[in-house]
Amino acid sequence: MLENRRILLIVAGGIAAVKAPDLIRRLRERGASVRCILTKAGAHFVTPLTLAALSGDKCYQDLFDLKDEAEMGHIRLSREADIILVAPATADIMAKMVAGQADDLATTALLATDKPVMIAPSMNVMMWTHPATQANLATLKSRDVRVVGPSAGDLACGEVGNGRMAEVPEIIAALTRFFQKTEGEGPLKGLRALVTSGPTHEPIDPVRYIANRSSGKQGHAVAVALAELGASVTLVAGPTQEADPDGVNVIHVETAKQMMKACSEALPCDIAVCAAAVADWSPEKALQKMKKEPGKTPSLTLSENPDILATLSQPGPTRPQLVVGFAAETENLIENAKAKRAKKKCDWVVANDVSPGSGAFGGDSNTVHLVTGTGVESWPTLRKRAVAERLAERIATSFQRQ
Repeated sequence: MLENRRILLIVAGGIAAVKAPDLIRRLRERGASVRCILTKAGAHFVTPLTLAALSGDKCYQDLFDLKDEAEMGHIRLSREADIILVAPATADIMAKMVAGQADDLATTALLATDKPVMIAPSMNVMMWTHPATQANLATLKSRDVRVVGPSAGDLACGEVGNGRMAEVPEIIAALTRFFQKTEGEGPLKGLRALVTSGPTHEPIDPVRYIANRSSGKQGHAVAVALAELGASVTLVAGPTQEADPDGVNVIHVETAKQMMKACSEALPCDIAVCAAAVADWSPEKALQKMKKEPGKTPSLTLSENPDILATLSQPGPTRPQLVVGFAAETENLIENAKAKRAKKKCDWVVANDVSPGSGAFGGDSNTVHLVTGTGVESWPTLRKRAVAERLAERIATSFQRQ
């Protein structure tokens, strides 16, 4: 989908600018042409010569360069692209985009364009969560600016949290998804998919709850991967720090009962992927905060939560054609996954080891086994994004065969 696409890449001043050379290389490998605008701050992290050499085109920097304006001009530069990509998009350039400032070549091109714009934010976690930045983000989204990332992780400043620029494959995937959606292409075009993700929080009292360590990274990645292949995706997400994926309808819930209700309302659909780690039980909620009393241990009365995977798998007019469950196990991985598939009556089960030390819960990688009616496929350890892409391709192949 990136073949012959013209991408204007604006590289702003953040440490994530060092990813720009690899991004350019990967885009050109996929047949895209890339022109670069490098801001004054961005030039502290990557050189114009590097960007020019990798893009095979001039790197533009100065708004008042007479030669550049005579040969190209900032208006032509912005309008000859199919999309403008700002990566990294710093808090500063996001604020300028909202205000409509045009004090350098990058912001002038952004203000003068009539083409789609996508940003890949990158900044310190406190800057990202600041109300000013979040308000700017909401404004940009309201103006149809596409957003990819940021993700959580180790930041260059030494802190940990949201603000890390999306990885190069994620940015390329977002661009691919944009062009697929624009042209209505993809092997899953015309199909509706339902994905659940993250944990559920089951309240004990107004301040406490039962939960698990699911981060939602795998479920969110599955939703993105299915959307990239053309599916219309509804993502039902429990409490998670993962950003809402672009181009996906997201429904936020907290409890298992709320998730079940949201899934039921999302039917009918063609594909259901239950990646959420849904709590099996919910306690009887106390109306007020339970007080600690010396020598007394409170008891919790638990009731069984609805089984979302089993409910979706039941035969009937609204059953999805393909229902995929996830099995997070700490022992007897394959055997338990096979038993779960039979008990829930789903079509496939993706089994992964979440025992201590596996790094699956909250980590960026996963080692999974796909259990189907014909056998077990053991996949190598992959980043969760890659696991999602492989699963989505497998789903697409299944529907093509049908």
